[in-house]
Amino acid sequence: MRRTRPILGIVTLLLFLAASAIAGDFDWVRDFNLRAGKNPRDFRARLASRFQAGDEQIGAVIDDVSKPSEAYIVFRLEEMSGQPLDRVMAEYEYGRKKGWDVIAKRLGVRPGSKEFRAIKAGQDLFTEDAPRKAKDTANGKP
Repeated sequence: MRRTRPILGIVTLLLFLAASAIAGDFDWVRDFNLRAGKNPRDFRARLASRFQAGDEQIGAVIDDVSKPSEAYIVFRLEEMSGQPLDRVMAEYEYGRKKGWDVIAKRLGVRPGSKEFRAIKAGQDLFTEDAPRKAKDTANGKP
């Protein structure tokens, strides 16, 4: 029985470290969703301005995703992949439970690319809230 305690401790530590590493990806979405939820009209206006999208497109995406951050990521993937919004939404529907990496890959965006890492690191819609590092990464700076 004594030998299992150290092993359990090691397993617990490894699980904690793995969870911490995963949590770093997209850690900006919580604050983003809160901010977008407080002022949906401002959020829609920012999406329209940032992605040059019409109100109909924005409404369709917002209606089909579960969180504001997902709408933002859908538009970012449309921009990065060069695919039409309908295709991006189809891939979102297909891969929503599999993760953004799967969706990006199916759209031709390498999940390890600099652009995709920028999405994981931060957003550029609420730039006054974005940490400096996320802004630099989004602009292609290391």
